[in-house]
Amino acid sequence: MAIDQEAIKKHVRGIIEALGDDPEREGIVETPERVARMCAEVFEGMNYTNDEIAEMFSKCFDVPDNGKHDMVVVRDIDVFSYCEHHLALMYDMQVTVAYIPKGKVIGLSKIARIADMVAKRLQLQERIGTDIAEVISKATGSEDVAVYIVGTHSCMTARGIKKSSARTVTTTFRGRFENDESLQNRLLQMLK
Repeated sequence: MAIDQEAIKKHVRGIIEALGDDPEREGIVETPERVARMCAEVFEGMNYTNDEIAEMFSKCFDVPDNGKHDMVVVRDIDVFSYCEHHLALMYDMQVTVAYIPKGKVIGLSKIARIADMVAKRLQLQERIGTDIAEVISKATGSEDVAVYIVGTHSCMTARGIKKSSARTVTTTFRGRFENDESLQNRLLQMLK
């Protein structure tokens, strides 16, 4: 599904008019075009399914399976997204992804690319975690995946309740991470 920039331009112009401003005013006349280009960039992930993202970033490398349940962790991946409820920015988001390899590992930059692409959708923070876990699992072949996200939501900080220091923390545990408290604790200790 391609993002329809012409429709975005039309609707942004309508929003400007609905706000009571003149869409032909010098400072605003190019705003619909700029917003359409911005949407194509910041919502790029909406062009792809989780399966397609997994395929795009599935380059893996063989590693011996030593049976010791070694863990790969990439932390502090900066992403941003937009809340599907208010189209409000979710920002200062830090994503940590952990998985236990099953005979192969994915390139580390691919983990960050997956997190970034999944976030570039109208989203909920909780779904960002589940989508990243699903894509990592498909790309690596490991069911043992954990995603930890901390983020700030402008729908809470800039409007509504206006609590500027509120941070939201979500965890997504799959496979052994779901039921093995020692594995969960090992991961959470790394995040301190």
